[in-house]
Amino acid sequence: MNKFENYRNQKEFQIPKTMKAVTLNGVGFENLKVSEVPVPQPGPNQLLCRVDAAGVCTSILKIISQGSKHTYINGWDLEKFPVILGDEGSVTVAAVGDNLKNQYKPGQRFAVQPAVDVAPICHRERYANNAAGMSKCAVGYTLGGNLAEYILIQEEVLQGQCLLPLPDDSMSYFGVSMAEPISCIYSAQDRQYHIFKDGPFSPRVPKLGLLPGGTAVVIGAGAMGRIHFEMAMRYRPKNLIISDLVQERMDHALKTNAEKAKKLGINLFAINGKDLNEELMKITNGAGADDIILAVGVQPVQQNALGLLGKGGVANFFGGLPKGKNMLQIDAIAIHYNEIKVAGSSGGDPYDMKSTLDAIYNKDVDPGNYVAGVGSLKHAPQVLKMIEETKVDGKVILYPGTDIDDLRFVDHWDQTKEIEFLENNLR
Repeated sequence: MNKFENYRNQKEFQIPKTMKAVTLNGVGFENLKVSEVPVPQPGPNQLLCRVDAAGVCTSILKIISQGSKHTYINGWDLEKFPVILGDEGSVTVAAVGDNLKNQYKPGQRFAVQPAVDVAPICHRERYANNAAGMSKCAVGYTLGGNLAEYILIQEEVLQGQCLLPLPDDSMSYFGVSMAEPISCIYSAQDRQYHIFKDGPFSPRVPKLGLLPGGTAVVIGAGAMGRIHFEMAMRYRPKNLIISDLVQERMDHALKTNAEKAKKLGINLFAINGKDLNEELMKITNGAGADDIILAVGVQPVQQNALGLLGKGGVANFFGGLPKGKNMLQIDAIAIHYNEIKVAGSSGGDPYDMKSTLDAIYNKDVDPGNYVAGVGSLKHAPQVLKMIEETKVDGKVILYPGTDIDDLRFVDHWDQTKEIEFLENNLR
């Protein structure tokens, strides 16, 4: 395994003048390209990192369709200043700016949290109104992205503490890149809360997370819904239900989690969405659900879910609704007498990312269950088209240091397969 070992243990980098990167220079797929661009030179307060693995995120489609009108692009002229896409990645430091040499060394590995809660520092003049009113920016939007051979880690990322060390440098590259989407799920489940009382004269104590010993329902068995299903087991509900209209997706969720659920004493159920109301009431003896996670952005489904909550139940709107179809009705009596609650989230922060990296390292979640394909940077446009046309059910991981002819589809991915893939395909 000489090629892989040399790659993993590299401490001195011969950085080329140019690199391949997935760039966007306008609205629409016609402006999405895999380009040869100059490798960025890090300033005194910046880092240059090698990208070892990058996930292809659904959110990129919104950037492609909205261009400069996207909130995080905010008037940036994409034709004049194309951006490098990719908000999910595992990186290794390749070059360190002069002012950071006491803090970082080539060869160190990190994960990148893309949502940066810092106002733009670099190139403010490129944003609308000189970035007035902006309080955050994002990697893979106007900050350099992971769908490239190298990524420039700018001041915003470092100031926002969005470059996260790993629990262990032996972690798989793909697992680290998967930490970002999984951290969104960690964040969502951490926003559920339930009220506990030890007795009539005890104070009410709120606790974050799903209800231990309760009934949790995940509606939507796409890749993110299935990750929700696995992550929910950390709270040890008595009953854990996944609901969808596609049996194959639900079967995948049951198959990959059956052994873990048995060890934890959790009852798993897969219920067709058409039968959910009736079957849920059978399972709970009419009590309803304690936690419902809506991992699907369908208005009638979200509306129906509110009626499935039991006393003190919480519905989490993880799947967003499009504008114009985003209004729901809520039963005020259910709020008043049953004390139901709603929660929502649209992403994670550095704490969520760190916690997720720990969860992956501790095997609380297996990111390999959700990898549907692997490839090289040149496959990015193909993958994004497939995501747009719902022809891929899972995450596709691209390895910028490789060059393979065809995208490879997989049922499961792990570190052994990753090492073999890199050994055979690193340039």
